[in-house]
Amino acid sequence: MSTLEDAAKGGSEQVPRAVQTVLEALDKLKFGAIQLTVHEGRLVQVDVTERHRYPN
Repeated sequence: MSTLEDAAKGGSEQVPRAVQTVLEALDKLKFGAIQLTVHEGRLVQVDVTERHRYPN
């Protein structure tokens, strides 16, 4: 089961948009980084850096 499906499992509980964005990024990302920018205690930006690995 994916991370997003786990979070949505709670029935009628609604996942905040910012959290949903992070969970979707985690679900899609195989190699890379997710950087969260917070201002005054609130998430304002999500940057996703994807890395592609090629066999030698």
